[in-house]
Amino acid sequence: MLKLLLPGCALPIGRRETLPAPAVVPQVKQEAPNAEGPKVEQVGNASWYGPGFDGKETASGETFDQNELTAAHRTLPLGTEAVVTNLETGKSVKVTINDRGPYVKGRKIDLSRAAARQIGMSKNGVAKVKIETRRRRKPRTEK
Repeated sequence: MLKLLLPGCALPIGRRETLPAPAVVPQVKQEAPNAEGPKVEQVGNASWYGPGFDGKETASGETFDQNELTAAHRTLPLGTEAVVTNLETGKSVKVTINDRGPYVKGRKIDLSRAAARQIGMSKNGVAKVKIETRRRRKPRTEK
C-alpha cells in the first residue's frame, strides 16, 4: 500500500516545481507624527501687564511674576510655549502662556513686563506682533 501512496507525492521526472514570485509590496515612507501638533500663527496687537498683577495668582495657578517670560492669551492652552515677534523691531521672545486675557478689545496677547522689554515694546505699551506656536497633541493612552 505504501508503494501506491508514494508515487502521488513525487513530481514527474524532468518537471521542476516553480514557486510563485513573492508579492512586491511598495514601501510607503511613513513620517513620524508631529508630537507638537499643527502650527498656530496669529498677528495682532500685544500689550503688557506687570506691577498691578505682580504676586497675584494666574489662571494656571502660578503666582504672576512680571520679571518672568510669560503671557496671557484667551484661547491657547495654558502651558503652551509661544514665540512672540514685534513686527516693528523684529525682536522675538519665547513665552509660556500661564494666564487668560487680554480683556481689551483688539488685543491678542498680554506679555509680562520682562517679555515686553525683550522685544522692545515696554515704552509704547502696545505693539503689533506675530504669535507662533504649535498646539500640543493629547498623548494617546494605550489600553
